[in-house]
Amino acid sequence: MAPAPSKLYADDVSLLLVLLDTNPLFWSNCALPFSKFISHVLAFLNAFLRLHQLNQVVVIATGYNSCDYIYDSSSATSGSSGTGKMPVFCSKLLENLEEFVIRDEQLEKGGPGGGIASSLLSGALSMALCYIQRVFRSGPLHPHPRILCLHGSQDGPEQYVAIMNSIFSAQHSMVPIDSCYVGAQNSAFLQQASYITGGVYLKPQLLDGLFQYLSTVYATDLYSRGALQLPKSVGVDFRASCFCHKRTIDMGYICSVCLSIFCKHHKKCSTCGSVFGQQAQSDVASSSNKRKMSDS
Repeated sequence: MAPAPSKLYADDVSLLLVLLDTNPLFWSNCALPFSKFISHVLAFLNAFLRLHQLNQVVVIATGYNSCDYIYDSSSATSGSSGTGKMPVFCSKLLENLEEFVIRDEQLEKGGPGGGIASSLLSGALSMALCYIQRVFRSGPLHPHPRILCLHGSQDGPEQYVAIMNSIFSAQHSMVPIDSCYVGAQNSAFLQQASYITGGVYLKPQLLDGLFQYLSTVYATDLYSRGALQLPKSVGVDFRASCFCHKRTIDMGYICSVCLSIFCKHHKKCSTCGSVFGQQAQSDVASSSNKRKMSDS
């Protein structure tokens, strides 16, 4: 009897890439302990894998210094001598997660004392998209991929360009980015990611019921979503971050060549080196004078 194919191509077969925030600077001040958060996530992943025998899960740990793959259900199934039950699944993922956290802390790129509160979300998104592209190029038949960001750290303005590039790449590949944000404030980056790519953004009100949120909103495949009433983003924050000071701004100056954003006027673009001509400066001055005259 021929072995079952490694990939299924029906509408209800999914490839779920989970970006797991492991930033200790966030979890040390979170109302939900990291151990309980992991227990909710493991229960959700186990339920997702049991929805279809050919569903695939890839988990990417996101720290404040690095990010890395810590679990791949496709390789784990083929290389494991166990029965594939939840204890084997949990032990393998938790073992890799513990090794990653230790490795990430040893890098000491900024260290806990450096005040780095954001995680490397841009790097995790890039790794997820690279994995998806590898799946796309493995053959014409593949599961339906989507990305789920389980995030809690605050946005890092210095990652704005890289994150937006990843968002547009996911949009071009028609890969939805779902976001479950457990932080105190909303994440503007994840709101934009879910809105642009057609994913679902959710900020759970009761963190003790995180498993119910995950299983109700994110367990369904993309084909079944058309028949469900899923949460919709309200009041998405579309503000950008300036390239000069990495601050979130409401208004700014944009380079007409590379579309870099600056909070103050510059004579030269620091990104592409384009020199802003006198005509542009005079136009800005004339518009400001007209505004003053109209106000008077």
